[in-house]
Amino acid sequence: MTADEARLLLEARGLSGIVPASAVAGTRTYGQVSAPPAPGRFPLVLLSPGFSMPRSTLTSLADDLASRGYVVASVDHAYESVGTEFPGGRTLTCVACEQVDTPPEKAAVVRGRAEDMSLVIDELTNRRRTGTPARMIDPRRIGIAGHSIGGATAAATMATDDRVRAGADLDGDFFVHPAGAGLGRRPFMMLGAESTHSPTGDDTDWPDAWSHLNGWKRRLTVTGAEHFSFTDLPYLAGQMGLSDPAVPLSGERGWHITRDYVAAFFDLHLRDIPQPLLNGPTASHPEIAFRQQ
Repeated sequence: MTADEARLLLEARGLSGIVPASAVAGTRTYGQVSAPPAPGRFPLVLLSPGFSMPRSTLTSLADDLASRGYVVASVDHAYESVGTEFPGGRTLTCVACEQVDTPPEKAAVVRGRAEDMSLVIDELTNRRRTGTPARMIDPRRIGIAGHSIGGATAAATMATDDRVRAGADLDGDFFVHPAGAGLGRRPFMMLGAESTHSPTGDDTDWPDAWSHLNGWKRRLTVTGAEHFSFTDLPYLAGQMGLSDPAVPLSGERGWHITRDYVAAFFDLHLRDIPQPLLNGPTASHPEIAFRQQ
């Protein structure tokens, strides 16, 4: 993140004056600008962040997928992030945050994001415009995942773009009705906090989505997680001594669970590698419950 992006994120999270923007902007990743690409063609995974959150909040997931042999594209949706700095120094803020509140407005955001993601696929697979990245991508193996409303975006993109073979929703409701419809028999996974997405939850449309998913599907809930447990934020907060005592699941454990299940999902459906982790509960991941409705 740039210093300005970090400042805006900290202000949005109520941490301005508690955490220096320079500390967040100075966080090092495994990314390298202009790194030479590995030879070959690889599956593409697109990532969509939660509403108001920048794409950088899914950095560790992007890093991990790239390390496993995926081309990863994280997307900032214009005017839906607290702060996105463009080349040349112009910073867009979350104009939509002041305008989006009702379910129909959120559904409109999801549909707009789905158009964004299809455009990104168009650009990344166009060899004349993109060059080397397009040559690295196998257009027959495209997946999408997202956090919160980004998870809804994953389903909506699949419903309108047959190029996307598999999708994963990280703790997001669907908003677009009927939830989960239009995916045909393509695989979809829902991974969310037990507190909000259990079968007895009253404020989630996951049961409706489950009934409309006709292909391979999983509905997994995580005991002790909260909404941001599937992003980088709790892990980074823990490094700074700012862990939330009201959230039983540590940021590090949340990261491991997210990494393991998302990677297993895409390895199974985009690389045809069997994944016992997705067959049922395991001793190595006792927080995970497999749901059937």
